[in-house]
Amino acid sequence: MTTNITDYLTGLDPALREIGEQARPVIDAALPGAGSAMWHGHPVWGLGDVPGRRPICLLKAYPSYVTFGLWRGQEVTDPSGRLEPGARQMASVKLRSVADIDAALFADWLRQARALEAN
Repeated sequence: MTTNITDYLTGLDPALREIGEQARPVIDAALPGAGSAMWHGHPVWGLGDVPGRRPICLLKAYPSYVTFGLWRGQEVTDPSGRLEPGARQMASVKLRSVADIDAALFADWLRQARALEAN
């Protein structure tokens, strides 16, 4: 089992690896001071020292895309309409290529999601 985010991304097929490697710095830049770790087999970023206790977002690879998900994404203002609601409060977007990564939009979502989790 993969134990760190770099190994997780390196182990992906080339197209998915590129997506993950482009998304990761966007997430890291938007969440300064947030922790990141492997949790339930995929990368998770959150607040606090315990992965998954106060999660903000995740990246999870599937055969043809990478999911970028926000735990409280349904509470995030999304004028783009790209976030798809999921279970509970989650919302996500499927990244099928690096062109699907909108750094400014994702940074805004992450800023909002962090503020929700911090309260």
